[in-house]
Amino acid sequence: MVQLIALSLLGCSESQTCDEGLVRSGEDCMPYTAGAPGSATDVAPVPNGLTWQWQITEDVDTSHDVQLYDVDLFQLTPQVEQTLHDDGRIVICYFSAGSFEPWTDDADQFPDEAIGRPLDGWPDERWLDHTNPTVRALMQDRLDLAVARGCDGVEPDNITAYNNNSGFGLNATEQLQYSRFLADEAHVRGLSVAMKNDVDHVEELIDWFDFTVNEECADFDECETLAPFVQADKAVLHTEYVDDWADAPARASEVCGVEPGLSTIIKGWDLGPEWLACP
Repeated sequence: MVQLIALSLLGCSESQTCDEGLVRSGEDCMPYTAGAPGSATDVAPVPNGLTWQWQITEDVDTSHDVQLYDVDLFQLTPQVEQTLHDDGRIVICYFSAGSFEPWTDDADQFPDEAIGRPLDGWPDERWLDHTNPTVRALMQDRLDLAVARGCDGVEPDNITAYNNNSGFGLNATEQLQYSRFLADEAHVRGLSVAMKNDVDHVEELIDWFDFTVNEECADFDECETLAPFVQADKAVLHTEYVDDWADAPARASEVCGVEPGLSTIIKGWDLGPEWLACP
C-alpha cells in the first residue's frame, strides 16, 4: 500500500510511505531483500577494547594516548591527519548521513524536497529523505572525500530516521536498506564503517558494520544490546555525556564497567577536547 501524506513544513514536499517490508523506488513501493554484505576484506579491523577520543568541534587535541580518534570529516586538516597517523592512531571520520546540516561544504547541493523536519534537540539540523537518489549520491561523495582526506574509516550519524519524526514516513526496512548501502559503499572504498546507535537493529546490521559508536546506552539501560559486537571482537565505542564537565568523574563512577567490552568515555555535549576515559 502507498499512502501520500502532505507536508506543510518549509522544505518538505509530498512524500509517500511504504508498508513495512517494502522500500521506495521512484513512485513505487517494492519488496526488499538484503542479500549478502559487500566485501570488507581490504578493510582494517577495529577490534574490541580500543582506547579512543571523539572530538568534532574546536581544534583537535592530538595529545591523548589513545588508539583511535573520531574526528569531523569536513574539519579534518592534513596536519591533524598526518600527526595522528604518524603517532599510529586509527582515524575515523564523522559525518551525518541522515540529517541536513546547513554548515557543511556540500549543503547547497541537497534538494529542497529531501530536507525534512528538525531533529529533536538540534533545531539547526533537519532529517533527510535517504531514499532520494541525490542524497545517496552526496553520501557517496562524502565517502570519496573520506578516502581523499586519509580517513581509515567513517562514522555515519543519524541512521535512525525510521523511529523519528522525519517528515518522510520512512520505515524500518528502508532504514536497514540505507544503512547497508552506506556500509557497502564504505567497504568498496576500503573504509571501515561504524553502526551509530540504532540498537534495535544490531542483529540485522552486525554483519555489515565493523564496529559501533553508541551514545548513552547506560542512560537508556540498553548496553546489553551491544553484546553481539563484543562477541564478534568488534569495538563498541561508547560515550556518556555530562552537562557540566565538573560532573565527569562522578558520571564515570556510575557507568564504567556497566557492560563488559565497552570502550567508555565521558564527554560534554559539544564533543570538544574534554575527555575522560574509563580505566
